[in-house]
Amino acid sequence: MNSTGRLDKWNSAFAKNFITFALGFIINCINGAFVYTYFKSQVFYRDPRYVLYIHLVINDMIMLTLSVLLQIMTYTIPTSLASCCILLLILVTANKNSPLNLAGMAVKRYIAVCRPLHHVQICTVQRAYALIALIWVVSFIPALTDILIILATQPPSVFSRVVVCYPLNVYTTPYHKAQSVVVQILLLSFVFLTLIITYLKVLCAAWAVSGSNQASARNARNTILLHGVQLLICMLTFISPFINVLLATAWPREITSIFFTSFLFTNVLPRLLSPLIYGVRDQKFNTHIRLHFCCKFSSSEEKRVKLRVGARRGSKQVLH
Repeated sequence: MNSTGRLDKWNSAFAKNFITFALGFIINCINGAFVYTYFKSQVFYRDPRYVLYIHLVINDMIMLTLSVLLQIMTYTIPTSLASCCILLLILVTANKNSPLNLAGMAVKRYIAVCRPLHHVQICTVQRAYALIALIWVVSFIPALTDILIILATQPPSVFSRVVVCYPLNVYTTPYHKAQSVVVQILLLSFVFLTLIITYLKVLCAAWAVSGSNQASARNARNTILLHGVQLLICMLTFISPFINVLLATAWPREITSIFFTSFLFTNVLPRLLSPLIYGVRDQKFNTHIRLHFCCKFSSSEEKRVKLRVGARRGSKQVLH
């Protein structure tokens, strides 16, 4: 979502869009492999941890697809304010889903380690779906509020105006800025405190237990720590517009490169973290991915070999 994309020359614009599209396509293919594995293996349906994990992956795919789409649209397709608001409504909602989903996964880990006797009763698949629905509702309200502020402060004709579809270009009133600051502070403070408290609780549990339980607590502690890393990257997404303004003020001639580089590191590349952190580290997911993709690849190769052998035999019989 480069707000200054139209200042680029054609070659530069094409190169940036190609890089963005290629990275987005590759990352979505990787994430899609995990989504495919999840829906092909019923064993994951019964574990709320995997339900929350796959929601995070699908949410990242939605964010990445819309981010790349808006990035390309700023160079190619004039966008009306009405269309832009609809796209931003989905994108902003998905963007706020990620830290809340991380908080839910951290709490689930905490219950599994520190409240193992109550884990089965508290952490159910039905409650995981209910939590996902609550996350979407909580994230949707601020995104909808942005549009309601435009409706309250601007005439209806403004929605036919052509804009560069970037939040700072669309949501420009003081009410938008105040609402954005308040929501981001409350959201990130809640998630940050949740991660810190659950991490400290799990850390204490790791010190108190021994044997296999200690290994489980250590694994949970490392996972929650990785949640914190992801949260820091989510924070980069929120503060990147302010960083862009500071860098653009210092180096005005490099403004398009600054926005493009910031877009890659805060919107595109972080979407690869979820499968790497959870899918690759998780033994069960690793096993099922190999089962689905490696076996299919080997079976397709066997079919090709059999077809080639059959074709050769058929040609020999025709010659004889």
